[in-house]
Amino acid sequence: MSGQKTVTPSADGLAASIQAAGTAGARGGLPPVHLWNPPFCGDLDMRIARDGTWFYLGTPIGRFELVKLFSSTLKREEGKYFLVTPVEKVGITVDDAPFVAVDFEVSGTGETQQLQFTTHVGDQMLAGPDHPIRVERNAETGEPSPYVLVRSDLEALIDRKSFYRLVELGCHHEDWFGLWSGGEFFPVIPSDELP
Repeated sequence: MSGQKTVTPSADGLAASIQAAGTAGARGGLPPVHLWNPPFCGDLDMRIARDGTWFYLGTPIGRFELVKLFSSTLKREEGKYFLVTPVEKVGITVDDAPFVAVDFEVSGTGETQQLQFTTHVGDQMLAGPDHPIRVERNAETGEPSPYVLVRSDLEALIDRKSFYRLVELGCHHEDWFGLWSGGEFFPVIPSDELP
């Protein structure tokens, strides 16, 4: 035995580490999780459901401030999700995407259109080259699942009401039906597959 103390990760301990490190950043910015590479401390019984609800030990986390704090330290590596601080990294389960885009604002039209998304934890991003939109279709049902990149390989599932609004803004371009934002066209479905 090496004599090292085994530490079992917990949500309270993780939250305390995040707050002690002052990771919210000056002026409310996001912590630099891309610079942190702490040792893996194990998996935490924490799950983000497809609708964006965070669960700890099977119970929804009801405090928005805590969810926002945890979401600011999310990191994705090789398809797996982690919460990280400067000194620890714990694995969590994500059912689909870690964020949900619950609304958007539109300005401009056609190729000059701008789509500004807001997630369920208050992150905002302008869809464009740095925050692309992509749509996956279920192979069996054809049902679309639309996403927008929030940051660093972390996506938001665009909620159904927002997606319906987006479809109303769509247009055809080079044999595709899709959306313009930030000077870029994002294909949704081949034009000839529309009913």
